[in-house]
Amino acid sequence: MKILIGHTNMDLDCLGSLVLGKYLYPDALCVRSRLIHPVAKSLYNLYKTHLDFLPSKELIDCPVDEMIIFDTRSSARVREYFEYLPDFKGKITVYDHHSNDSCDLENAEVISADFGSNTSIVTLLLKEEGISLDPVDATIALTGIFADTGNFTHENVCLEDFRASSWLMQQGASMKLVSQFLKPLKQDYQISLFHQVLNRLVYKNIHGHTIILSYYEMKEQVSGLASIVEKVFEVENADALFVLFGLEKANKTLIIGRSQKETVDVSSILAPWGGGGHTRAASAQLKGKFGEEIYKSFLLSLKRSLLPAITARDLMTDKVDVIRESWSVLDASLFLEKISHTGAPVLNDLDELVGFMTLRDISKARKSRQMKGPVRSYMTHKVHSCSGDASVKELESFFLKWNIGHIPVAKEKKLLGIVTRADYLNYLESR
Repeated sequence: MKILIGHTNMDLDCLGSLVLGKYLYPDALCVRSRLIHPVAKSLYNLYKTHLDFLPSKELIDCPVDEMIIFDTRSSARVREYFEYLPDFKGKITVYDHHSNDSCDLENAEVISADFGSNTSIVTLLLKEEGISLDPVDATIALTGIFADTGNFTHENVCLEDFRASSWLMQQGASMKLVSQFLKPLKQDYQISLFHQVLNRLVYKNIHGHTIILSYYEMKEQVSGLASIVEKVFEVENADALFVLFGLEKANKTLIIGRSQKETVDVSSILAPWGGGGHTRAASAQLKGKFGEEIYKSFLLSLKRSLLPAITARDLMTDKVDVIRESWSVLDASLFLEKISHTGAPVLNDLDELVGFMTLRDISKARKSRQMKGPVRSYMTHKVHSCSGDASVKELESFFLKWNIGHIPVAKEKKLLGIVTRADYLNYLESR
């Protein structure tokens, strides 16, 4: 007997992989985890009859000799299946896109690709073999790709995810249904809880990182907490978000973390708390621990575990071409033309930052026929500068609020360097 399984607490990408896995292994039986992610649960319930998955508990005494695992290569995430098959010694094949993870499944053959979605791996294998899909299965698979790529906004998205999605639409996948399935907050209580969490947000600058935290106590756990956190993270501009749900009846605390940059690895941060997941999304359950003291302890742990963030000093160019206040506008114009810049900081005789000269300022002098006039008469006197310790978030606000292309980095009027819009964009591209 051959079975197809995914990780426990199956999400939409895992579900999409399993649905398509049936086409690769038509003689295999799909088995579902006893835990299904709330967003995936809604879709699963709608197509329960069509999917016809075997509950994992019914594996007891089944003569399984081959296991195909999707969306994980960790034994801990498929432990529930092996609990029902303690004597399994058969063949294991893994299809997984978490290429940075190590496989601890003994003698498993791993088929891996560094795609944004695991479903994309299976989709492209089916495309290569020329296998046609049922439109319902194509829709479920496309939902999985959209979910795991954050609607194609996550940094791990690659060309293959787009190719896979394009082919699924050719197979009849419905974008209208995909859009409906991906709505995270479908219940009134979820919308209410979303606002409750929003009202309890605490903003912290920890080692230059913008971190948002929220602590919320509940009588008992409800489904869809991760979806609520996702929505909060979507509307808040933070490097990372951690929401702690204190569950009174169960006497435990659930921590859900989300991050938008590699330097804030929420999986590593939550690992000492018994948690796990991905760099950008992870969670932890603290059984037997409840109350605001947990929140305080977690905050202290964050301060210890977070590495200093990138600052203006890291991004700036320290060798800066400057214009002198005593120059004429014509001198400044020729200088900018020579260095092919659109502007430069202006220093006085004491090497103090006193202004900024741009091509726009020079244009004003040219229109007034004052090109031989002094730079000080036409330069911008109000300089939007920052300190070397300014965070990337602060730099971003400068660019957006003041619509400037250069930010001088200074200390007590002494120019240390300059950060350009290109420096900022290069950082976003590389992080």
